[in-house]
Amino acid sequence: MPHTAPIPPRMRSWLFAPGDSAKKMGKAESSAADIALLDLEDSVSPDNKPSARQMVAEVIAASPNKTRLWVRINPISGHDCIADLAAIIPAQPGGVFLPKAEGAADITQLHHYLTALEAANGIPLGRTLIAALVTETAAAMFKTGDYAGHYPGRERLVAMSWGAEDLSSALGAREQRGADGEYAHTYEMARSLCLVGASAAGVAAIETVQPEFRDLDALAARARRVRAAGFRGMLAIHPAQVDPINEAFTPSAEELAHARAVVQAFADHPGAGVVALDGAMLDRPHLALAQRLLAEAGA
Repeated sequence: MPHTAPIPPRMRSWLFAPGDSAKKMGKAESSAADIALLDLEDSVSPDNKPSARQMVAEVIAASPNKTRLWVRINPISGHDCIADLAAIIPAQPGGVFLPKAEGAADITQLHHYLTALEAANGIPLGRTLIAALVTETAAAMFKTGDYAGHYPGRERLVAMSWGAEDLSSALGAREQRGADGEYAHTYEMARSLCLVGASAAGVAAIETVQPEFRDLDALAARARRVRAAGFRGMLAIHPAQVDPINEAFTPSAEELAHARAVVQAFADHPGAGVVALDGAMLDRPHLALAQRLLAEAGA
């Protein structure tokens, strides 16, 4: 059975939908989200997980575009994880979202599960991609640099995200944010560790959710801010959040024009380490940023 390395989908917006709600899963699938993230973990009660697995598998099996349907499974450390995978992998989701990941060993373990299930179901090996939530436990915070390097399953990993809710619960913290609405230092550190870890691993860093789903102006401002910091997408919990997120993470015409000008300036001066453009001196890191922006925009 051949190994395959599918091209990751666009990852600007990831819209959660509870796996036990056919209505909400339908809205996520029909939305403009780049990835509809069908959830079997926190939004589904223990009693509802068996029926949710069946519902999620049926939604994926019936979809004409399976690659944008991903599933947040339960943590690798629990028995629900295996049950989730056994139910959904035959339907061929685009990927799985692993919560409470605590380093590369968890990716490898998940990779072995996926490989066995792909082989058993006639699915090309390596087809199922992985994204990981990497700051949801105290131990995970020390492992965010662990995802770089070479290990079994590394080729499946395409994105890393972070979360404040589970981390605050693990820490016994009563507050995540200050009076100004900004995250406290511990959670800003989690965000930064996710970003740096994703960069080291060469995968997309994905910003966590904004629970205040009605404040779309604040959402858009935050999305623009984290994109400027290096994040390449954001999680959403309501369909109304998708459009502001997509807009924030889509390069503007002005950005694309500037990036093309930077690339052209270096092309006009082969071998130059520094070029002048619009009254500014640009060096090779500016060229790398411009090339990356154009590549991500498909331009």
